[in-house]
Amino acid sequence: MKRLGTDYVDLYYQHRVNKTIPVEEVAGVMGKLIGEGKIRGWGQSQATEEELRRAHAVTPITAIQSEYSMMERMFEKDVLPACRELGIGFVPFSPLGAGFLSGRYTSRDSYTGDDVRRVITRFSKENMDANQPLLDLLRRFAEAKQATPAQISLAWMLHKWDFLVPIPGMRKAERIKENFGAADIVLTDSEFEALEQALAQVRIYGNRTDEGIARLKDMI
Repeated sequence: MKRLGTDYVDLYYQHRVNKTIPVEEVAGVMGKLIGEGKIRGWGQSQATEEELRRAHAVTPITAIQSEYSMMERMFEKDVLPACRELGIGFVPFSPLGAGFLSGRYTSRDSYTGDDVRRVITRFSKENMDANQPLLDLLRRFAEAKQATPAQISLAWMLHKWDFLVPIPGMRKAERIKENFGAADIVLTDSEFEALEQALAQVRIYGNRTDEGIARLKDMI
């Protein structure tokens, strides 16, 4: 923090929610840190609706950071609506499905070391082939909007929820430019509805990113 020239953290996350410690206790500690000026706000990662509501009642939560993309929509049922109701921001990690939604990977690619894709079964040959209809759908919309599949993926979630700040991986300069460009892709309501209806017909095969991360930790 000295190197950053600051003595506080803007947003301090609990990664992940500790199931052995009541969330109320964690929220109480976060409230003290806020009161002491050490942090400005706090958040949880991969929290359930119940956990975020209980914690928020003690010390208001600034943001929830959890996996969310066209390939992983489990939080649409309860967490995202709760965030909208309570005025909590939502920060999707892996918004491009660990890169799958960019359309730049094929079933011939292989992964080694700490690359989480080696344990995300969506990247197995069988599931890459089975999930191809989603990429085909994205490419159709991308062509119509003169965009890339990744940009359509990000534009879709930004259109759907106005309190999201997705954090896609950006190791290369060209990916940074591409992802920032998603903010310039404007989906009309009719385009969004057409995309939603098409997505509802697509089945996703393979495990989600967070499950892959847990498996990878056991391997290395």
